[in-house]
Amino acid sequence: MDDEIPTDIWIYYCAQQLKRHWRTVDPDQLEELAADLAREPHLRALSPQAAATLWLEPVMPPSRTA
Repeated sequence: MDDEIPTDIWIYYCAQQLKRHWRTVDPDQLEELAADLAREPHLRALSPQAAATLWLEPVMPPSRTA
């Protein structure tokens, strides 16, 4: 776990990253999801933004390389 970032701050920034993808979802639900992600050791070891991005990978559209 990244002990340098307090859990409540980690959850806040993770929820903000999730909000960038799901703008219409209730912020309280995104915070609950971020709290769930914070309980996953492999995600909590990452930065909040990286954890959210990794978790979102299966639902993100494929990147376009032209």
